[in-house]
Amino acid sequence: MSTSDSDKVFAGSIPKLYDEYLVPLIFAPYAADLARRVVARAPARVLEVAAGTGVVTRLLASTLPASSSIVATDLNPPMLALAEQIGTARPVTWQQADAMRLPFDDASVDAVVCQFGAMFFPDRAHAYAEARRVLRPGGAFLFNVWDRIEDNEFTDVVVQAVATIFPADPPRFLARTPHGYHDTATIARDLALGGFIAPPQIDTVAFRSRADSAQVVAMAFCQGTPMRSEIEARDASRLGEATDVAARALVQRYGAGPVDGKIQAHVITVVR
Repeated sequence: MSTSDSDKVFAGSIPKLYDEYLVPLIFAPYAADLARRVVARAPARVLEVAAGTGVVTRLLASTLPASSSIVATDLNPPMLALAEQIGTARPVTWQQADAMRLPFDDASVDAVVCQFGAMFFPDRAHAYAEARRVLRPGGAFLFNVWDRIEDNEFTDVVVQAVATIFPADPPRFLARTPHGYHDTATIARDLALGGFIAPPQIDTVAFRSRADSAQVVAMAFCQGTPMRSEIEARDASRLGEATDVAARALVQRYGAGPVDGKIQAHVITVVR
């Protein structure tokens, strides 16, 4: 399996750890922000791509009127299965789908929503063209992507700490993929290549990420993301050690007890 392929695999114990640790740590505030933006547009038909374990889906289901239909999709069946198991306030349609080949009709939805999924698309312009294809004229594509890793403090500390264990071949998933698509000019260019004519609205939004302990943060990143697969590929026996090293680095920077660090992302809205 190539690096680009392994970056997209959220399976095994990762989905549960992802939802338990990462969702409250870094995804929840941006999910609320994205859902608020979607609801403000009063869409009748919503398609979510790269829905993960359903954090945005749950918010949309609880805040959009019952008359609004929601279809939530993800490439990884284990993530989607956990999202469906957790459930929503009202029925939504869960469907496995690849954002590169959306199995939906042209001009069939009012909004396409994607929370932190665009960084994983192998051909972003093509994925954006697919989002545009299924949008009705006047519909909107709303998504977010992480800003530079240096502007996301916990992630930066964890990556640097784990690199000390594998100096010859440090795990780079977090820097390479989640934080590898932060240049706003590139995002605007890819949207244009995908056929969007109107310029996108790009807002850079910062929040604070909080956890009860450094160990929670270390678990989130080292064991709740594909970084786990990278560590295990180098030496599966050292996963616990890598997690502990990351936790100690976080304690050194933020102290023992509850920790608090900056997170930052770009939120993009573009209208067909």
